[in-house]
Amino acid sequence: MKVGLFAPFANPYATPEYIEALGKGAEERGFDSLWVAEHVVLFDDYESAYPYAEDGKIPVPAESGILDPFISLTYLAGCTTTIRLGTGICLVPQRNPVYTAKEAATVDWLSNGRLELGIGVGWLAEEFQALGVPFEHRGSRCRDYIAVLKTLWCDDVSQFDGDYYTLPPTRQFPKPVQQPHPPLHFGGESDAALRRVAELGQGWYGFNLTPDELKERLQRLDTLLERRGRTRDDIEISICPYMLPATPETIQGYREAGVDRVILTALAADAAGLPVVLDSLAGFVEA
Repeated sequence: MKVGLFAPFANPYATPEYIEALGKGAEERGFDSLWVAEHVVLFDDYESAYPYAEDGKIPVPAESGILDPFISLTYLAGCTTTIRLGTGICLVPQRNPVYTAKEAATVDWLSNGRLELGIGVGWLAEEFQALGVPFEHRGSRCRDYIAVLKTLWCDDVSQFDGDYYTLPPTRQFPKPVQQPHPPLHFGGESDAALRRVAELGQGWYGFNLTPDELKERLQRLDTLLERRGRTRDDIEISICPYMLPATPETIQGYREAGVDRVILTALAADAAGLPVVLDSLAGFVEA
């Protein structure tokens, strides 16, 4: 089982020195991948419920904004040579899909084909409102946008006409290094999220699930994959314990459930504190 790191880059601690130290330190210790989060804006007050906290609040102060994921991954690409670079996750339906295709292809190009594109539909309605994008039907909007991404990545002349986006005959280069495109990992634990995995994904990025909760979700995913003529062998299962304790017993539970990659949270107060954090997590790489 591969071991990656979830790195929620935010100011003020995620300095250039911090990001470089994390990238190089993770690669040196044998971690498989680094995954970064996305929220373009945050709010002092909001009604949307964050799904991974009992109080419904994201554990990031509004004044401590999250760095742009594709720019962060590009910086990491320049600091590293082999570690995989992932979005965990990119909020595709609230973004312009043509720019998303360009940014993702650029990261894949500059990293020599190391991008893993984690995709989610979002939970923060106020963020969609700030961007002028409807929150409703974001799942079906995401499907349209994925189709736009694929034609821009795969076709010399790209074109799409859907319910949520129309792309006239267009050329966009460079294409991604990975063919036909970087792996798509859909985040989320709902049935709707698992349907996106079964229909469109090369991977599932599960968050904050215990091994027992994971087993039930994997059974559901197996059923949805079978309806599509697919099996779990066709996708990669990545699980981030996130706020749950990462213990040897938990990691073994994920392994026994058939997880391909566990993604551990790596967070330090500053660059000087990173070696201790990485060393503490590196034991799972060697286990």
